[in-house]
Amino acid sequence: MEMRITLDNFRRIWESILIRATDKYVTPPEVIRVGTSTIGTLGNFSASTGKGKSKKTFNVCAIVASAISGRKVLNYESSFPADKKRILYFDTEQSSFHCHKVLERINCLAGLPAEQDCDLIEFVMLREYGPLERRQIIELALAERPGVGLVIIDGLRDLLYDINSSNESAEVIGLLMKWSSQYNLHIHTVLHLNKGDDNVRGHIGTELNHKAETVLQISKNELDGSMSEVHASLIRDRDFPPFAFRINPQGLPELVEDFDPRPKAKLKIFDYENMDEELHKKALAVAFGSTDGPFAFSPLIDRLTVGYATIGYDRSRNVHIKFLKFLLKNGIVRKEGKDYFYNRDFHYIPLNCR
Repeated sequence: MEMRITLDNFRRIWESILIRATDKYVTPPEVIRVGTSTIGTLGNFSASTGKGKSKKTFNVCAIVASAISGRKVLNYESSFPADKKRILYFDTEQSSFHCHKVLERINCLAGLPAEQDCDLIEFVMLREYGPLERRQIIELALAERPGVGLVIIDGLRDLLYDINSSNESAEVIGLLMKWSSQYNLHIHTVLHLNKGDDNVRGHIGTELNHKAETVLQISKNELDGSMSEVHASLIRDRDFPPFAFRINPQGLPELVEDFDPRPKAKLKIFDYENMDEELHKKALAVAFGSTDGPFAFSPLIDRLTVGYATIGYDRSRNVHIKFLKFLLKNGIVRKEGKDYFYNRDFHYIPLNCR
């Protein structure tokens, strides 16, 4: 419950909130950066947003690993004051097993042994508690830990009962502002985007966009689903060029060095009958790689979708189901029973050249 402001309380509060021209303020330390862009300062909060499976937590792991190690991880560089080196990581969604995997990942990215406890970070699982209890646990933890400079709340939505409640959303965002200011630290939180668009979920998302210092958006690359892109959907400082990462065989996020952030132009009409033979072969080389089959129907459609997207024909699954009939008719793909095979030696003359 909010404190009732009495006259005595008001006088004390008034002195703490009054801004005078003669006051002297120090520029808040810039603690998280991407290149020359400031992502986070002490006394503020930021967020990572994205749709399900976009690798938001992997992105957060890179930020935390940079804060622990003081070195560049992905494109994040961190520099916290000597008395603000500690980190609190609150996970509201995952089981203890999966939380432990995230902690191991952070250790590896920071250059530490995976199973070694680090004095700089405390990882807390809040899955079993309700929204009010989660808020209280965070509040009490902050009150007892003066050396904390970075707080991660992986699952902001789980601090609320109703994601669309304007009152509750304002209260939770108010807590982020209060905690970050009162304890002079930076809070980075995670919130999902709507499935149908790129808007953050619920009323809490609207409040987040209005008050956060930076909102990062993590999204899957349209042409390569194994690649996740990072850009700033909202940032108070100068914007930074988008970058991308993919998960390496060790299960760690790895920077894509040759990433081109420019959007690929989409060809408006899927005119495959008049498409050049070399263009077909370029797309099919990506779709099939070095394998000619056999392929089941559904995986084949997935391969065609990925392959033709690389040449600008980024179309729905239903379009590629119809397209498969064209490939079968022209001997580019053949069917044996329920299996499909790629005819790598096909020859096709476009309809308009016949």
